[in-house]
Amino acid sequence: MIDSEEAPLFAETTSWEDAQLRLESLGLGDGLPLVPPTARRMARMLAGVTEPEQSYGLVPPLFGDLTAAAAAYQCVLAGCVPAELPVVLTAVTACLEPQFNLLGIQTTTGTPTVAVIVHGPITSTLGMNAETNCLGPGNRANACIGRAVQLLLTNIGGARPGIGDMATMGQPGKYTFCCAEGEDAAWPPLHVRRGFAPEQSAVTVLGVSGTMEVLPIGGDARPQAIFGPVLAAMHGARTASSAGRLRLSGEQFFLVPPELAHLAAKAGWTLADIQNDLFGASSAPGFEDDPAGDPGPLACSAADIHPILTGGAGIKMTYLPLWAGGTLSVTSGLVDLARP
Repeated sequence: MIDSEEAPLFAETTSWEDAQLRLESLGLGDGLPLVPPTARRMARMLAGVTEPEQSYGLVPPLFGDLTAAAAAYQCVLAGCVPAELPVVLTAVTACLEPQFNLLGIQTTTGTPTVAVIVHGPITSTLGMNAETNCLGPGNRANACIGRAVQLLLTNIGGARPGIGDMATMGQPGKYTFCCAEGEDAAWPPLHVRRGFAPEQSAVTVLGVSGTMEVLPIGGDARPQAIFGPVLAAMHGARTASSAGRLRLSGEQFFLVPPELAHLAAKAGWTLADIQNDLFGASSAPGFEDDPAGDPGPLACSAADIHPILTGGAGIKMTYLPLWAGGTLSVTSGLVDLARP
């Protein structure tokens, strides 16, 4: 169990104010109040964890050791309950896959952060929000899981502002960026598309530069009118982040509320139809250093365009532009901390 000068455990009698001052002096916070870690809280968080000191990898840029105990400490700080520890640890472990490029995301002067999407039965077990305001405030599980991931990246990875994290502006998603994927028969969820069983729980991490609201063309229920503006958003994001250079996009992600998914289904369009249509229309001119005037498709394949069904009532989608510096999403099955 962690108890050190850099990650102290407080006595139960320590005042809230004194604990906050100590944690702040150690640079362990994100600017918001923290839950003081105590031996009791750590023991509860690690209950049932077979090997709390097992290493799951080194987190850049300063390459701190990712263990269940280290993750548990950050989960306590963030206000998580013990059942959320496997989700947080799975998310950060997924970030360590080479294609995710966590070192670049953590140290760039750009705006990317880690967005977390949780799939499967664990979302209802934890009471996560996949409905109205799923990316906004109001749900403790969404907020605390996302916050714990960010605290791990900062405190274990060492990406503190001006030290490892060199973002010129940053973004609010660096506090927390987490939601659940909705459960709806219109489309198979992302983790199932990627080979997991529907009854399995999984976590996807994205290196996201922000969010963009996208609306269908007014009053037109045709799928082309619904999803055409998403294509415009993709092109706009690539142009805006290109710095005049050709940047090929590997994947695209956007969140779609159930109402629009059902409109598309009513018109006879499957998920594959949406992906194929967007991919087929995804070349456009506009780069001065490209003699052909064609920067190429907006994803490696139609299957790399990922509509995610989530959110509440309404017809407004959210485009999630991935970091132009180079990153690919990773989906991982939920880690079993009770297994040796």
